[in-house]
Amino acid sequence: MMARNHIVAAALFAVIGSSFTAGTVLPAAASEIKVVVNGAPITDYDISRRAAFIKLQRKKGDAKEELTEEALKRQELRRLNLLVNDVEVNEAFARFATNNKMTLPQLNSVLDKAGVTAQHFKEYIRIQMSWGRALATRNRSQGGAKFTEQDAVQRMLKDGGKKPVSTEYQLQQVIFVVPANKRDIIAKRRGEANAMRAKFNGCDGTRDIAKGTLDVTVRDLGKFIEQELPPEWAAQVKSTSVGHATATLDTDKGVEYLGVCATRQVSDDRVARMVFAQEQNSDKADATAAAVDKKYLDELRAKAKITNE
Repeated sequence: MMARNHIVAAALFAVIGSSFTAGTVLPAAASEIKVVVNGAPITDYDISRRAAFIKLQRKKGDAKEELTEEALKRQELRRLNLLVNDVEVNEAFARFATNNKMTLPQLNSVLDKAGVTAQHFKEYIRIQMSWGRALATRNRSQGGAKFTEQDAVQRMLKDGGKKPVSTEYQLQQVIFVVPANKRDIIAKRRGEANAMRAKFNGCDGTRDIAKGTLDVTVRDLGKFIEQELPPEWAAQVKSTSVGHATATLDTDKGVEYLGVCATRQVSDDRVARMVFAQEQNSDKADATAAAVDKKYLDELRAKAKITNE
């Protein structure tokens, strides 16, 4: 579920080259409010951009309803302090362009011609990435069925005794501490964290780099196999090479990033149990994710004040 939410679908613009002509006209900016969600306005201009985005994806959808749900999600994500930062959004936007064999100017041009705009798409990315983390947080207490060592042995016997292989990550955590009563400085701390992250070239030198910087905590987290990685970090860790650091993440502690100190391939009974358990639960994952998503939104909607102008 996390991987699906964390990476905006690569097929979204599969037909991008032929969908729009140079003569497409941008919608005119407007300020007429159509919906108010807990005091947050949604204008007809917002709705026109989302309608254009739906058309670009060649799917059916209600633009006003989508934006109403996103407003509810955004407000909840702010409450939980789970909204991803601009750095992560811009990196995802750039990866999207690369994956679709476009430069950033080309992607910006297509979005402008479609009447979507890059900013609208980036905010869509932000909500998708952030909401995945919120769902993962809610799901942690709703794990799948237990998978015992005996189950793993039976599965291995069925597979001819072959044990699955997984990647083990040795990780280091760097936290730029932001007290709960000083969240207004988080943007400043994020800038400091990204500056230090850019100097990261292996876990051995982190503490030396951190010397002289106030309120920075460096922790050696030890080793995790792939299936044990925290959901909010899993995709980033798996895409980060040894000796490099993940992008920063705003958390309740402050601004964090993880350094990947080392990796190796491992295969033992514990790995087998976790890999097979993950496979067992994956068939139910999509249905579970959809159900949790709907229930969460229903709860937010029931408590919200939504006014259609």
